[in-house]
Amino acid sequence: MPSLTTPLRPPSGGGASSSSGSSFASRVILLLTVLPLALASFAFVLQWRGGLNDPASAWPTDTQRFPGMENSPIGSSSSFFSVSSSSSSSDCAEILGRSSSPSFPFYHGWKFDFDSDPRPKICITSSTSAGLEQILPWLFYHKVIGVTTFFLFVEGEAAKPAVSTVLESIPGVKVIYRTSDLEEKQAKSRVWNETWLSGFFYKPCNYELFVKQSLNMEMAIVMARDAGVDWIIHLDTDELIYPAGAREYSLRQLLSDIPSNVDMVIFPNYESSVERDDIKDPFTEVSMFKKNYDHLPKDTYFGLYKEATRGNPNYFLTYGNGKSAARIQDFLRPNGAHRWHNYMKTPNEIKLEEAAILHYTYAKFSDLTSRRDRCGCKPTKEDVKRCFILDFDRDAFIIASTATEEEMHHWYRDRVAWTDKQINLKLLRKGILTRIYTPMAIIHGLKESGVFSNAVASAKSLSKEKFLSSMEKLQNKSSLVPNSMTAGTQSLRSSNRKIGSHTESQATGRKVLEIPIIQEKAVLPSSPPRLEDLHREFHEYLAN
Repeated sequence: MPSLTTPLRPPSGGGASSSSGSSFASRVILLLTVLPLALASFAFVLQWRGGLNDPASAWPTDTQRFPGMENSPIGSSSSFFSVSSSSSSSDCAEILGRSSSPSFPFYHGWKFDFDSDPRPKICITSSTSAGLEQILPWLFYHKVIGVTTFFLFVEGEAAKPAVSTVLESIPGVKVIYRTSDLEEKQAKSRVWNETWLSGFFYKPCNYELFVKQSLNMEMAIVMARDAGVDWIIHLDTDELIYPAGAREYSLRQLLSDIPSNVDMVIFPNYESSVERDDIKDPFTEVSMFKKNYDHLPKDTYFGLYKEATRGNPNYFLTYGNGKSAARIQDFLRPNGAHRWHNYMKTPNEIKLEEAAILHYTYAKFSDLTSRRDRCGCKPTKEDVKRCFILDFDRDAFIIASTATEEEMHHWYRDRVAWTDKQINLKLLRKGILTRIYTPMAIIHGLKESGVFSNAVASAKSLSKEKFLSSMEKLQNKSSLVPNSMTAGTQSLRSSNRKIGSHTESQATGRKVLEIPIIQEKAVLPSSPPRLEDLHREFHEYLAN
């Protein structure tokens, strides 16, 4: 028997087995440690020597962002991201904000004819005197969201050959010039014998424009029916349709979801809220908009009315009653520039809860003087009432006509530009203001893909002989103007202001409809509700 002091020994061979197991585990741990380090070192060497492309390095190195990102917590706050040269590629907001990123590379060379028979077929009619820098982004943006046909009634800059030739070369665009032939045909419109637009006859400036727009819309209805169009929309070239609420970012999808018994769809308008006084291209520089009364809770709207108005006459600088789309139907007629109507019935209309018209009004400082130069009224409080429908337009005309350049800039910064970031942030949080980037991104992508430059280059490639012959043909082609407009023989060719002249109408009536129709007045541009309206409603409620 072994003594108590004899050391215990394992069985024969046990020590070697334990030693080999421990050694194997050590090798595995060493391998797992060294292998990742080796792979990381190898990748670093390859990248350093140019053998491996870092996807982040493909993004451009500039730090330009979409307007508004520099004020957002994600874009600027050090508590979220530290903006530096070493970490800029990892800043998601910065990457998305860079203007030269390949946002829409698949638009390169796109002819916008991917669908031979799109339904519903949508047309936009517009009366414009703008240049290509405004019309081309406006036009191709609406092509992207599903508009197929454009009827452009052009004057001024838009009617010059350098502009109109480019427009005529774009598929789906019909250019109509304000010629004597056009004016004679519009002088025979039944509108002159009706009451719904009569309050605007023979007045200058905005009233004159309102009548021209209505007459052009009447012609566009006939042309739209001949072109097989389903929906027609009147839009200015400083307005973009924002088709929110559809399953995809598409006006065609939005209107295809409208019930078949609806005749007219109203788009409430949002108004641009510029943050600088040096905006050059509103469509790509403005991202902040003031929401419409119809898209806000009533207590929010009236509770923040004074802060949102900032001393201006109304909540919006200009109109606040939106624009509308109408189905092409028999007896359809315009009801002013903002609505449509029907000679035989009251249209069944709905108002959209998410989609809107983005109105870039007074978005450039130069808009003050350009509007002034289009109107010959006296800069007095009494005379501007004769020329302008809305209060802010009247104030702006007086300032642009009487103030110095420095005073105009001060007035613009005080009344138009939103330069107080704290107020902006408060109203953004409350929902009065909102950021919308999608139209900006689309137009950025179209520009970078060469769509605009290709349109201009394509028009310039026409031979001089072909260009001159086509211009002569267009000027003399009476078929551009439909002959189906009835009643009246008045000529609008007075010595100075055609539709705005004070000559007495000589239109002779013709019985177009034997059924007596009660005609509603044209829907004129109007402002959203004021605080006085709330007070009046409150007093009426107490009285009842």
